Amino acid sequence: MATCETPARNIADALRERGYIHVPAPEFCALLKGSDQDWAAFAASWDHLGPDRFMADGGRYRSRRFAAFEACDQIATRKAHQPHFQSRDYNPLNGDIQRWFDPIAPETVDNPILQDIFRIFTPLFTSLDQRTPTTPWHCEVHQFRIETSPAELGRPTPEGLHRDGVDWVVVMLVNRRNVAEGTTEIGAPDGQPLGRFTLCDQGDAVVLDDRRVRHGVTPIRPIAKGSPAYRDALVITWSAETDRPD
Repeated sequence: MATCETPARNIADALRERGYIHVPAPEFCALLKGSDQDWAAFAASWDHLGPDRFMADGGRYRSRRFAAFEACDQIATRKAHQPHFQSRDYNPLNGDIQRWFDPIAPETVDNPILQDIFRIFTPLFTSLDQRTPTTPWHCEVHQFRIETSPAELGRPTPEGLHRDGVDWVVVMLVNRRNVAEGTTEIGAPDGQPLGRFTLCDQGDAVVLDDRRVRHGVTPIRPIAKGSPAYRDALVITWSAETDRPD
């Protein structure tokens, strides 16, 4: 079995070389210490998300929860609940407004799966950016469920190919049920295609240098009519900006 160090080294090398990496579930999960019970509880929390009331396209296909953290070394400390904000420069659909979402449940924050992602990736990004280990990051954690039906497409990234306006991004698939498509697309700043792949299995992930590449996910469609169809994803961002709210 691969050691934790080998996948982390591969990820760091790829990020230096091209600014992104698709990490298949076996490699990504080798980084984490969570048990089968931890994974089951983590995935089950996506069944209790709140509606996203800020969809400028009028869609009702997205639900989510949100939390902000200060991350330093291997420790992430939750901040007071706050709105998520993006400039229209990065999100022309839903930008320039404070968006308040339901907070992530404490037991989800404490789950070893989430804590291990911080434990692995905060030091990795600190090293890549040659930051002092004691300098904190502003991190935001998003739980997304995108639903689809014969009457409505599910759009994981309705803003299209985009940047998030942060430094680093980890996207991990938590569940796919009865859906087709949902292909992740990576592009250069000028829009030139760099890569396409589909996150299919629990733990499939993509890690991005948001300053160097753009990303998006194509719409999802139901496979079988009459059955629930959705895509669950975890998104975590790391930002070095010092003027973020506490």
